[in-house]
Amino acid sequence: MSSIQDTKARSPMRRPDVVLFNTIGYSLVSIIAVCCFIPFLFLISGSFTKEQSLYLYGYRLIPVEVSLEAYNVIFKAPKDILRSYGVTVALTACGTAVGLFLTSMTAYVLSRQDFKYRGRFAFFFYFTTLFSGGMVSSYIMMIRYLGLKNNPLALLLPGMMNVFYILIMRNFTRSIPDSITESAKIDGAGDFSIFIRLILPLMGPALASIGLFIALGYWNNWYNAMLYIEKQDLYPLQFLLYRMINSVRFAAIVASEAGIPMPQMPEQSLKLAMTVVAIGPIMFVYPFVQRHFISGITIGSVKG
Repeated sequence: MSSIQDTKARSPMRRPDVVLFNTIGYSLVSIIAVCCFIPFLFLISGSFTKEQSLYLYGYRLIPVEVSLEAYNVIFKAPKDILRSYGVTVALTACGTAVGLFLTSMTAYVLSRQDFKYRGRFAFFFYFTTLFSGGMVSSYIMMIRYLGLKNNPLALLLPGMMNVFYILIMRNFTRSIPDSITESAKIDGAGDFSIFIRLILPLMGPALASIGLFIALGYWNNWYNAMLYIEKQDLYPLQFLLYRMINSVRFAAIVASEAGIPMPQMPEQSLKLAMTVVAIGPIMFVYPFVQRHFISGITIGSVKG
């Protein structure tokens, strides 16, 4: 019994310096977490605050005057919001799935030591990060040559491949032992079968972290819709909210210049409410990939 107690007493986790370090570390992390969470509370509170109250009292954790006017403006046409939600969810789901598959497959090919031209292809991919054709050439390519005006593919294709994600995924793939591939080849498996059945399941942490980045890119993208989409049925959520707040601002400017009496529109609270509407669904995705997120990024960024 005494030996067991001595072992617990000598345990590294019970040493005073370790206890002090853990206490300070957890305290600092808790303070940082609270500092990150408080602005989000201000955001939610401001979205439920009356517009005039924001100008008089500023942003508060508890609204001085509660108002749903901003949300009434947003959901004045609920069919448009739901349709835009559907477009954004479909783009995010399809783009993330296809983008992950293409990114992981490209990374796997570039990490293979027996691929003769891997250095040339890696340089070709990296070269595109240094020089770009610009917006004009991209617009001409998408509209004139590919004919993707008012086409969902104009929103889907640009975000599928990202060189930075390919490089991270390649570095992660290098951490997978070559013996797995070699043993599978001895058993007669082909390259595609090896990738699908053996390599892809082992890339879970990297797939989760890169998938979150790709999904956020699709969810927050409104610029491509502004360039290539004119049909309102194809508006993603972010672009619809962008047009909505511009319409409110334009109507207020025209009314003030024309001297037309107009009730004050909730411009500031409308921005906050739009942010809540836009980030709400994507926040529920992070808890499912949180346990893979840190490991995927650290392994992919440190391995040679």
